[in-house]
Amino acid sequence: MRVHSNKKRLIAEINMIPFIDICLLLLIIFMVMTPFLMQSKIKVSLPESASSAKSSDSSNVITVQILRKGAVIINGKRTKFSRLKKELMLRLSKSRKKSVLVQADKRVSIQKVVTALDIAKELGAGKIGIGVMQKAGKK
Repeated sequence: MRVHSNKKRLIAEINMIPFIDICLLLLIIFMVMTPFLMQSKIKVSLPESASSAKSSDSSNVITVQILRKGAVIINGKRTKFSRLKKELMLRLSKSRKKSVLVQADKRVSIQKVVTALDIAKELGAGKIGIGVMQKAGKK
């Protein structure tokens, strides 16, 4: 509080600068800590299906199954992951309206699934989807 000598009365002012400094400091702390807190809380559990739903128009669907050991099965034909782009290019060149369904084992890294989806999008697939693999004992 300041006292002016010319009028001899008390002028009360609230200093907001320290309050603003503390608020900005708290904001920065929360902004830095939020990504660390969110990464430790998110756990993804991929689902399994007891039965597989068959599409009525399965001739326009290209199924890509990514296995745990790195192999890829495209419409029943086994190939290496490195040849995925060439195989999809051959199948998508006939019709750009085809859909690509990517199915992966639950222990496959998410990067391989994203790479497969990215390749399908790059090659101009009509629709792209993610599916679950059928349980081994329930065929």
